[in-house]
Amino acid sequence: MFDIKIPSEIILYCKNLLRKHNFGNRGVADGNYEEQLTGLIGQCMVQKLFDQPLITGAHGSDQGEDFRFANKVIDVKTMGRTTAVRDYYVNNFIGLQKDFQTDVYIFCSLNKKTNILTLCGWVTKKQLFERTQFFPKETKRYRSDGTFFRTKADLYEIKNSDLNQVNSIDELKSALLK
Repeated sequence: MFDIKIPSEIILYCKNLLRKHNFGNRGVADGNYEEQLTGLIGQCMVQKLFDQPLITGAHGSDQGEDFRFANKVIDVKTMGRTTAVRDYYVNNFIGLQKDFQTDVYIFCSLNKKTNILTLCGWVTKKQLFERTQFFPKETKRYRSDGTFFRTKADLYEIKNSDLNQVNSIDELKSALLK
């Protein structure tokens, strides 16, 4: 895992994008404004780290393709938090996206208090479904602080400790080139 300070211009760019576009168009588990903003910030920051153009919203749903690198379709998944990341924290993957033609998932956590993005790790699509726990729609999921939520759709959870670990963007790029 490694941390990246989010530049204020990325946050402003993402807020402006959400003024023009609603990125939740599945009809189920679309994500509210805060959830969409969190996802956009993570996606844009990782795109910037990979020297990729930032999302514009002009083409509608990306169908699980945030960008391509080393002939792989990459999807960035970001969860919002208010604390530093722990190994036992889980990343959520909405089952509605399982049939997208994605090759690699990069999981991130955004600390909303500090604007620090933690790149938690990555997995291939095959690894994702080998390492996750599945929870059907409406399952009551408890957080480590005792609070809970009901899943809006089928949900897969993967612990940070089950992700392929990297300590820098260069390590991540090297791993994806293999």
